Amino acid sequence: MSGAAGATSVRHEVVVAAPIERAFDVFVDDFSKVKPREHNLLAVDIADTVFEPRVGGHVYDRGVDGSECRWARVLAYEPPDRLVISWDIGPTWQIEADPDKASEVEIRFLAEDARHTRVVLEHRHLDRHLEGWEAVRDGVDGEGGWPLYLRRYADLFAAR
Repeated sequence: MSGAAGATSVRHEVVVAAPIERAFDVFVDDFSKVKPREHNLLAVDIADTVFEPRVGGHVYDRGVDGSECRWARVLAYEPPDRLVISWDIGPTWQIEADPDKASEVEIRFLAEDARHTRVVLEHRHLDRHLEGWEAVRDGVDGEGGWPLYLRRYADLFAAR
């Protein structure tokens, strides 16, 4: 896994032992296993994280009581190569309702060979969060942010 921080974006990548189609499908279908339950904006524990596989869909947490927290919108869905979601969480780690103040996360899937896929994640336009955007950058770039998500994602393939 590797990462590099730019001024208003962060980038991390990982290579997984899977063909590109499987790498893409696991990211979307098993996102609930990738996202840590403690990353929670709900008032109750998370029962499930749902990734709706279509442009216009959402990524959201469903609480054990049925409540929902929609924290991302699916902006691009191009299996098996690419997807883009909004990041609708502001610098105070609360939902940001204004889409103009949301950053974007692009995930690209690049076939290394028939059995390995490089997954490149770029969280960009972090400055759209305005005052305090650096806290968002530092949070998603830190060990508990995207590096953790990509480790958990890669572990799904190591366990198989």
